[in-house]
Amino acid sequence: MASTTGTVRPVLRLVWPVLLEQVLGLSVGFTDKWLAGNLLEGAEYLAAVGLVAYCLGFLPGLFAVPAVAATALVSRSVGAGDLPGARRAATQAMLVAAALTAAVLGVVAVCGDSFVRALGLPSGSTALATRYLAIVLPALPAMMIIHVGVAVLRGAGDMWAGLLAMSVVNLVNAAASFALAVGAFGLPRLGWEGLAWGTAVGYCLGAACVIGLLYRRGRGLRPARADWRPDTEWLGRILHVGVPAGVDAVANATCHLAFLSIVNSLGDVAAAAHSVAITIESLAFLPGSAFMVVAATLAGQFLGAGDERRARRSVWLAAMACMTLMSAAGIGFLATADGLAAWFVGGGSRQPEVAALTAQLVRIVAFAQPPLALLMVFSGGLRGAGATRVPLAVNFLGMLLIRLPLAVFLARESIVLPAGLGTVPGLGLAAIGAWYAMAADLTVRGTVMLLLFSRKSWSRAAV
Repeated sequence: MASTTGTVRPVLRLVWPVLLEQVLGLSVGFTDKWLAGNLLEGAEYLAAVGLVAYCLGFLPGLFAVPAVAATALVSRSVGAGDLPGARRAATQAMLVAAALTAAVLGVVAVCGDSFVRALGLPSGSTALATRYLAIVLPALPAMMIIHVGVAVLRGAGDMWAGLLAMSVVNLVNAAASFALAVGAFGLPRLGWEGLAWGTAVGYCLGAACVIGLLYRRGRGLRPARADWRPDTEWLGRILHVGVPAGVDAVANATCHLAFLSIVNSLGDVAAAAHSVAITIESLAFLPGSAFMVVAATLAGQFLGAGDERRARRSVWLAAMACMTLMSAAGIGFLATADGLAAWFVGGGSRQPEVAALTAQLVRIVAFAQPPLALLMVFSGGLRGAGATRVPLAVNFLGMLLIRLPLAVFLARESIVLPAGLGTVPGLGLAAIGAWYAMAADLTVRGTVMLLLFSRKSWSRAAV
């Protein structure tokens, strides 16, 4: 659990392993996009791998219900010295996650192909994405184990578990994807499908690692057989805390997919540039994701120990440190956008249109990094305290009322109104306009979250 004095040391102690974990987690997507851009010819591969990344990012978001609840409830129990309660929270969260996984796999089996086609890519890129997902989706139970198991261990203050698990995922993914794509070491040359098989194998071995950590390094969290019996009281607490976070994650992911469909409708070059630019921007997510996790863990543990003052101070400290680092990342984007874009497509002369547009998009979003830092860390602090409804409202309304309508207006030359009401002119800025809308949305949401977090009521949420 968090130390009994001060806030700087607990924040620094917890953030480094999470930051390294985020680097490795990000590298999974980096690996596939770099291999697609450098080993496979054509913008359609980069466009397809971008759509795949969105879909894979959407699916673990469904596990936000058990994962957010597990971190909040386990950290509260650990902070209060109640290890039996922490064990029960962990196992009941896993039961919820298993039920969700079964439901998602059923839905994917029925309408997965139609869902991918609805995202607006040209037919060739859509076919590539469908083939990739058909290979990776059976590994969804492994993704669930990693996502929820690491959340449990984080709630107990073990920030190294995710680092170890993602080390396995990334190393296996990079080696297996490359070897299967090019046919190295006597393996079959599978090309595009080789990237998918490497990713699936990486997640499965990462899940095995998390299971071992839960049983060997669970800090008193190793469950007894009785803990696995469904407990209506604990299931109710998990749903009370987790459902708003789950709705937040699913609604946010759905809005992101709607935003992606707007960009995809602009063609393969726009979709490919968007895919690469998102990957480059995710470099700035690293401190954001790390400090968000730390804020959630310390808020929960300090509140569990009855120390509201240190709970607030730890989240504020994490937010200020994160904003500093992400502001520096934004400055770095402005200086290196051209070089980063060229690296992903195998040189600026190989796919010059994609590289040039990618660099423009990266420069736009560079200015949104400070408010994005505030949005991420304060959302984490609120969720760790159990106040999951506030991030839900801010994120959903920001995407629905700002990003999506503004993206349509700025990107398209004309907008078809519903119910046969005709058309209205747009600005026709294409992908650049869509990214202006994204930057505006992040700025507004970050500012709103700062104002809401300044109120003291969040630290008294009941879990």
